[in-house]
Amino acid sequence: MLHRPGNELKRLTPRNNDALLFDGLPWVARAQDEHDAFADALRSRDVEVLYLSVLLTETLRDAEARATAIELTLTDIRLGDTLRAFLHTYLSELGPEDLGEVLMAGLRNDEVHNTGSLVAAMHAPDDFLIDPLPNLLFTRDSSVWISDRVTVTSLAMPARRRETQLTELIYRFHPRFAATERIHGWEKEYLEGGDVLALADGVLAVGVGERTRPAGAERLARTVFEEGLAHTLLVVPIDQDRATMHLDTICTMVDVDAVVMYPNVAHRLAAVTVRPGEGHDLVIEPPAPFLEAAARAMGIGELRLIDTGLDPVTAEREQWDDGNNTLAIEPRVAIAYERNIETNERLSESGIEVIAISGSELGSGRGGPRCMSCPISRDPISA
Repeated sequence: MLHRPGNELKRLTPRNNDALLFDGLPWVARAQDEHDAFADALRSRDVEVLYLSVLLTETLRDAEARATAIELTLTDIRLGDTLRAFLHTYLSELGPEDLGEVLMAGLRNDEVHNTGSLVAAMHAPDDFLIDPLPNLLFTRDSSVWISDRVTVTSLAMPARRRETQLTELIYRFHPRFAATERIHGWEKEYLEGGDVLALADGVLAVGVGERTRPAGAERLARTVFEEGLAHTLLVVPIDQDRATMHLDTICTMVDVDAVVMYPNVAHRLAAVTVRPGEGHDLVIEPPAPFLEAAARAMGIGELRLIDTGLDPVTAEREQWDDGNNTLAIEPRVAIAYERNIETNERLSESGIEVIAISGSELGSGRGGPRCMSCPISRDPISA
């Protein structure tokens, strides 16, 4: 599942981009061209591409889905009773496509009239009554598929909370996902999809920092163990900053036994191994080097680290440009931003086919190909 950039990105301004968690103001038409090339690269390898916006519109044809979406959108306490009632009527009268557009791109104060609301009267005309969701671009964060179950995540940043609500709406009401079992949920402990890596069959890694919290990792561990979806979960503490917000910005799989990793943290990244115990108990092991703990959990002699060989400054630059946020679409084949020349060269030298895509505008939200994709169904692989 992808989300093609839309009007939600056109709503970014120098005044609101920080609050909406974007580092820059993308050239939207170019971002759309880049995203189309990304989708074409996936299709060229026989990957079916679903668009979140299309799924959302189709979902909103269901009356219960529409009512649920409107109710969740209007829970914002900043609205006040009068404006909330007005907006409820306004949104209820929109068709599925127009309602979906408002839910994604937001609603400005000057786009509605005669609200009778003091709240609206006190706002500037270009203030948002319903905020846009520019981070919908990063579909990896709001859901993670583990085997045939979908983990609907819980996003820690208030600006992104509605994303995961819309994602759960799709999985709950869209006919394509009628038989899909959902686990976790947007109202549960904080757990973000970019922090969840599938290392091998039955082995998951979860980054813990400012976004995913220890309680979210514990909830996931108990759930996947009880459901028989995993036998080991590695909890990986990560330093939190704009360039390393999720585990998948530091480390991604590029083969069944190989990762590419931000070199400045590669040999100091640790993991706490968690396994199921008796009853509801968890067996929690002391911290160990991540590469060693991962190899043991995966049942292999070594988890290969592809050393980018970059000096600390160049490594930090390519980390900022999501050099380690690759999307593996089959063993030894990964999609990466073309701008990360040194990292891509080392991947190629290590036997990884790199499908390079442009990301000059897509990258302005600090996310690479893996962040922009949510795999729903995976073919089985062999080493």
